[in-house]
Amino acid sequence: MSVESERLFGTRNLATIALFAAMWGVLNSIFAPVVFRMTGLPILCDMVGFASLTLAVWLVRRFGVASMVGVIATLINFLFNPSGVHFLGFTVASFVYDILARLMGYERAFGKPSRITAYILLNSVLSAAVAGLIIGSFLMSPEALVRWGGALGWSGLHAVGGFIGGFVGAASIAALVRRKVAR
Repeated sequence: MSVESERLFGTRNLATIALFAAMWGVLNSIFAPVVFRMTGLPILCDMVGFASLTLAVWLVRRFGVASMVGVIATLINFLFNPSGVHFLGFTVASFVYDILARLMGYERAFGKPSRITAYILLNSVLSAAVAGLIIGSFLMSPEALVRWGGALGWSGLHAVGGFIGGFVGAASIAALVRRKVAR
């Protein structure tokens, strides 16, 4: 047994976590506010976030990966956008994603191509809905929520974004597997 396999996270796993956290944090900080101002929809935050979580968890397949990606992405987000407290909803959603992925089982969820999409979409939609519920309940003004049907409506919008992000993640995994780039 090598030293690498004895550690919880080896250098490759930590590099994967850092890569996807940086991608999520930077893209969210720069582009998500622009898209949100243009559309009023939180779709890009969810799309980038849940695609990043999906790919990181698929590559590493260990408990704690999504949580670490979420915490690091949150720190990066606050570095670039100190007033972006809404991102704390995504931090919590990362922990939810981690727990759900563990409960679903990594080999069960990622073992057969036919299951990958279903498990990823379920996890992404539920986690994104939690993010939306937290953001809508604690971090948005009631006046802003009226347009979307309150915190539950905002949660539903995030669930749609989670579906899109999960689909992007599942499609990316399918492409990587098909081309024998990974696993």
